[in-house]
Amino acid sequence: MKILTLKEALKRDCKYRDMDLAKKPMENFSSTPGGPNDMPLSFWSSWELADRPRRIALLMDDCQEEYRPYAEGILPNLVKLRDTFRKVKSTNEGVCIAWSSWTRHFDDGIANAMDRWYGPRGLHPEHPENAVYVFNGSKGIKPLTEIEPSEDEIAEGWYYHGKHLDMFWTFNEDGKSYLDEKLKALDIDTIVISGLWTDECVLATAYAGSSRGYDVVVVEDAVATATANQKAALTVAKSTVAKVCSTKEVVEYMENDFVTGKAGAVKGTKHPDGRLTL
Repeated sequence: MKILTLKEALKRDCKYRDMDLAKKPMENFSSTPGGPNDMPLSFWSSWELADRPRRIALLMDDCQEEYRPYAEGILPNLVKLRDTFRKVKSTNEGVCIAWSSWTRHFDDGIANAMDRWYGPRGLHPEHPENAVYVFNGSKGIKPLTEIEPSEDEIAEGWYYHGKHLDMFWTFNEDGKSYLDEKLKALDIDTIVISGLWTDECVLATAYAGSSRGYDVVVVEDAVATATANQKAALTVAKSTVAKVCSTKEVVEYMENDFVTGKAGAVKGTKHPDGRLTL
C-alpha cells in the first residue's frame, strides 16, 4: 500500500473526505517558523459549541466523597453544571448526565499496568502512598452529596463504578464499553467532562472519548487534581484533544444556544470509533 504525500492526496477524489474542507486553510494552529513542512507549533479546537446542533452528555468523573478535600474548590461549579444539564434534560431527549466512582481496593483481582506504574507501596496500609486504592471504603466512593444522582438516575444506570483511569474503560459482559453503549443509545455526539483528577482520569477520558468519535469539552474550573499538574494537564487537553471552556461558558451555551442535533447526523454507532460509514 502506497502512502501518498499530503499534496498528492489532495489532488485525488476521496469517497469519505469533504474535499472543500480538506482544501480549506487551517486556522486553528500556529506554525513553526522555518520548521519542516511548516508544521504547527500548537493547535486548538477548530469548533465552537454553538457551531452546530448537538446531542450532549455531562460526565461527572469520579466526583466522590474520598476526594472531597480536592473537590471543594470546584463544587459550586459542579452543582451549576449538574443542575443546568438536569434542567435541559427534563425537556430534551438529546441530553444526559453520567456519574462514575473509582473503586480500586486491596486484592481486587486486578493486576495491571497501573499497579506496576504506581509501585507496591499501596499494599502497605501503614504507608498509604499509592493513589490506585480507595482508603475510606464504601463511604469513600459515594458521589459527593451536593451533586449525587437521583434514585431514578441510578436505577437507569447513569451512575456506575470504574476501576481504570478513563470512564469508558468499564465493560459489559459482551465486551463493549458500558459508558459508550449508554451514550450511543441516545446518539450522543459531544461529551462535557468535569471531575477528578485532571491529569489522570479526565485526560484519559478525553482521549478515549475522542477516539470513539465524540467532540470533547473539558470544563477548566470544574476539574481538579491532587498533584501540581492542573495547569499542564489543561494545556495539553486544550492543545491536543478538547475544547477547554469555563463553567460559565458551558452553562450559558446550554441555557441560550443549545440546539438538539438529529440522531446520527455526525456520529455513527455501528463502529467503535464513531464513523458514519466504512
